[in-house]
Formats: sequence, C-alpha cells, structure tokens
Amino acid sequence: MTGLPLIFVFILAIILMIMAISKFKIHPFIAIMTISLLLGLVAGIPLADKTLGDGTKVSGLASVIGAGFSGTFSSIGIVIILGALIGTVLEKTGAALKLADMVIKLVGKNNPVLAIEMMGWVVSIPVFCDSGFVILNPIRKALVNRTAASSVAMTVGLSSGLYISHVFIPPTPGPIAAASTLGIGENLLLVMGMGALCSVFPLIAGYFYARYIGKKVRSEDEADMGEIGKTYEELVAEFGKLPSGINALAPILVPILLMALSSAASMAGMTGLGGDMIKFLGTPIIALAVGTLFSVIQLKGAGKMSDFYEITNETLKTVGPILFVTAAGGVLGKVISSTDMVNYIKDHASVLSTMGIFFPFLLAAILKSAQGSSTVSLTTTAGIVAPLLPMLGLESPVRVALACMAIGAGAMTVSHANDSYFWVVTNFGAMTPEKGYKTQTMATLVLGIAGILEIFILSLILH
Repeated sequence: MTGLPLIFVFILAIILMIMAISKFKIHPFIAIMTISLLLGLVAGIPLADKTLGDGTKVSGLASVIGAGFSGTFSSIGIVIILGALIGTVLEKTGAALKLADMVIKLVGKNNPVLAIEMMGWVVSIPVFCDSGFVILNPIRKALVNRTAASSVAMTVGLSSGLYISHVFIPPTPGPIAAASTLGIGENLLLVMGMGALCSVFPLIAGYFYARYIGKKVRSEDEADMGEIGKTYEELVAEFGKLPSGINALAPILVPILLMALSSAASMAGMTGLGGDMIKFLGTPIIALAVGTLFSVIQLKGAGKMSDFYEITNETLKTVGPILFVTAAGGVLGKVISSTDMVNYIKDHASVLSTMGIFFPFLLAAILKSAQGSSTVSLTTTAGIVAPLLPMLGLESPVRVALACMAIGAGAMTVSHANDSYFWVVTNFGAMTPEKGYKTQTMATLVLGIAGILEIFILSLILH
C-alpha cells in the first residue's frame, strides 16, 4: 500500500491507538505494539524476510518489530535506569531538599513563587515531577505560612517548574528516550543545553500565570495555613543531616561535565589514549554510571547503604513500564519507516514542510491530551516523527534537538483528569478537580504555548 490510502491508514491507526489507551484503558505497551503490528500488515510489509532479484534484502514484519524493540533497548535502556536510580537516591538521602534549599537562598524568600518554581525546575531534572511535587509540597506549605503568599500561586509555580524540566531536560527518561529515537541520544549535552534554553519562556509564563491565578482561585487550605503538617526544619530533621551542596550536586553535575569534556575532545579532534578515555567517560551510559557512583557515595554518607538494594529494586519497578512503552514507541517508528509512507511524504514534502517545527508539537499535544502520560507522548511522537525529520527541514543536530524540544512542549499540553500528575497537584494543593482545571490544566496550556513559541523563534535563528 502507498499514497493517500497509506496516509489514511496511518491516521486511522493513530486514532485507534489513542482510543485504545484513553477510552478503553488498554495499557500503552499493548496498544502501541498491537497498532504497530496491524499497521505493518495493512501497509504491506512482508511477513517474512525476503531477498529481491537485485540482491536487496527486505526485512519481514517480525524482524522489523524485533529490530525496533531491541534497538531502543540497546540505545537507551541503561541510560533510563541509571538516570532514574540517581533521582531515587537524591530523594532518599535528602539531597533533593538540599538542592531546593540552595535555590531558595539564590532567589530569596521575598520571591516565594519564583523560588518554588526554580526549586521545582532544578529538582525535576533528575526526579520525576510526581515525586518532586510530593517531596517539595511540605516546603511549599511552609513557605506559604512564612510569606503569606497565595497557596494556589505556590502550587502552580511548583507544578510548572517541575513539569518544564520533566519534559525538556535529561536525565528524565522522556527527553532521553525522545532524543535517542530522533538520533541524537549520543549528544545528550546538546539536548540538556537546549532544554535549559527552551525553559526560559515557559518559566516566565508559568510564573506570571501562577501570580495571576493565585488571585482568582483559593485552595481549601488557604484559610488556615497555621495547621501545617511539617515545617521545613521538621522535614530536614527526618533525614538527620542533609548532604553538602557539593555532594547533592555531584550526581547531576559530574555527568554533565564529563559529557561536556567529551564533546570538546571530539570537536578538538583529540586522539590517542587520552582522547579515547575522555570520549569513553563522556558517553551518556558511562557518564551516568559515574553519576550513579557519586550518588552511592552520597548514600553511604547518609548511612543508608543498607537501603541500596531496595532503592535499586524500587527504581527498576518504576522504570520498567517506561522502558517497555519506550521500546514499543521504537517499534512503531520502525514500522512506519519500513512502509512506503516516508517516500510518499518526501515526494509531497512541500505540504508538510509548511508545518515545520509545529508538526511534532501538535502531534505530541494530541497524544498527551488523549492518553495523559507525558512520557508516552514523548516516546510515541518521537517514533513517528523520526523518519520525517528531513521532510520537516529538521536535519542538523541542533534542529533535531529543537524537534525534541517541540515534542516536549507538546507533551505538556495539557494535563487534565487522565494524567496522574493532575491528581497529585490538585490533591496535595488542596483543590477540587474544577479548580484543578482552572489552575493545573490551564497552566500547562500556557506552558506549552510559551514553549513552542520560544522554540519557533529559535528555529528561525539556529541551523
């Protein structure tokens, strides 16, 4: 099958996948794998491997599915596991709290909404936004009590900061998976830098929307903030003694520095043992492995080495579903690239190229709004978009990174009742679902629009 009928089948497949995940509550892994199989069959991918008359080898559907699945695991599986493990250790040792405290000291207590937003943005680089909100919520409440700031404004500020880095900046699994699928998984430093750069507009928009909506909506706990469960000091006391600032930063900062040195060595054309060693240590897997060692040192310093087995086990349980959904997204991308759809789109690229950077954003936003998971939206959209990058005019590493950011912006748009993060924010923020739509849902719409606006501007400048 080729031409418009194939495009129609592709659109129908995406609609069916969205309905299967959102309406019929089928697990994303099963839904994506099933749709990939059906799409491959309808699109005419051979059932078995074949060798054509000119000697060209054509992979059968089973081989295509296997290659898509294993290729994703081999390129990204270890990176996701190590990144999540670092984040879990930061939670358990109190290092996440230490990082938050450092941000407060940097920004100042006179700007509580900005402080809590920046705190969330930093903490969510290694920690899932759901966990980050739970960790930092007691500090949010304590800051509300100290500064008399709006509880809703602080909730939206914290939620926004956490969400922005969650979809933009590795080692959070979603951006890592998307970068790998798009072919820039070995250049995570570029993705991190681009993620930080593309956070500027959303952070500004999130801050002002938090200030605005805080004057319009009141939370259930707004009236009596004297009954705070835990003050900041009590929360810190639970950990005994927090790690030093250097120790708290090391698991995040060291991998970044190693990857930076590796990029510099590659650009300088370094050879020999020294150059090879720097490049080896700067590969994402090894760099994050080194970061994991620093987190283990942190764990030992906190006297919690006996918990390392359980922490590792907990992390693997957390990332397992993400890994499999990510691999399923890789399968879908491989199936799409094995059909004739890419060639057809290439022949009619003028239509698609007019959308440019907005295509991955809109597709990710549709998937996000339909099924709720930002990570699923990131990984699935990346699998769909990867074969189409040349037609979208997004071929250079910088522009591919921008495509990754556009997917991330779409993966924020929007958080509502089918998103677990929506319920974390509304429940811990003491808001009803109706107020949650006015705050969390509208805030993520504002963040997504601000994000794609900045990304579009950057796409006009960066090549």
